Amino acid sequence: MRICLFSSKPYDRESFMAATSPADWNLHFHETRLTSDSVALARGSEVVCAFINDDLSAAVLEQLAAGGTRLIALRSAGYNHVDLAAAQHLGLPVVRVPAYSPHAVAEHAAALVLALNRRIHRAFNRTREGDFSLHGLTGFDLYGKTVGVVGGGKIGQAFARIMHGFGCQVLIYDPFPLGELDTLGARQAPLDEVISASDILSLHCPLTDESYHLIDSQRLARMKPGTMLINTGRGALVDAPALIEALKNGQLGYLGLDVYEEESELFFEDHSDLPLQDDTLARLLTFPNVIVTAHQAFLTREALGAIARTTLDNIAAWIAGNPSNEVRPGA
Repeated sequence: MRICLFSSKPYDRESFMAATSPADWNLHFHETRLTSDSVALARGSEVVCAFINDDLSAAVLEQLAAGGTRLIALRSAGYNHVDLAAAQHLGLPVVRVPAYSPHAVAEHAAALVLALNRRIHRAFNRTREGDFSLHGLTGFDLYGKTVGVVGGGKIGQAFARIMHGFGCQVLIYDPFPLGELDTLGARQAPLDEVISASDILSLHCPLTDESYHLIDSQRLARMKPGTMLINTGRGALVDAPALIEALKNGQLGYLGLDVYEEESELFFEDHSDLPLQDDTLARLLTFPNVIVTAHQAFLTREALGAIARTTLDNIAAWIAGNPSNEVRPGA
């Protein structure tokens, strides 16, 4: 069984090799993204293992199927980059990793909150240059602040627990009823209330037709002036150009992004010797109250290990004729 892994970095190789014996699986690692130009690398591979920025459009899926691929194994929970209807038409099952370490993403979101609030990024740069002044580094107590969580899944609930530990009042929006919120110190509330009442708003929901550009200029205008917005979910949950105006007029006081709508051509690669071609991202990076990390919230040893193990388990289950964690159109 030949398995071709695209967008695989050294940490992916380490986690997969640690999760199995090389003799058990015929693993082939490629750092390149899966695109129409690189799809030929998968020829003869029964399984293609893809990541979040790989191209799994109908055209690429057709080429994979023609080359002998019989299973798409995602190393991610999200699958909005897959044309599921085309995969089903081609007889290509798609399996995913529905959960790995919710704590990894939730803790990264909390790290962004703390770094933005206490200006850790600015203080770090100052002291390295011998500037030990404190002007412009004033933060606020998290205790007593209202934190809004959009998405009450495992990651959202893990983040809610962290913020409750700081003494925050936590509001959670989710389209489905949530149980045991008293253990989180949280209350479920409508989306408009969560957005308008929060001092800190953190996004932990999947990207769907309904959640596309969930945070746009209208919802930004409904926030408290100076609100902190954190997005470790999906880049397209926010309308990035609208963020710029909200930052300029002070309606948005802080912004922490680990995902970006147009990240596929940028994130996970070193572009430091090239001019940044994305004007929106370039403008966002000029604001002192903005931190952008390159989709690293998942990047912990525990999460990488869980991703590797679940991916291999998914492939083994498919081989045995009992696919697990499969996604289909309309899921």
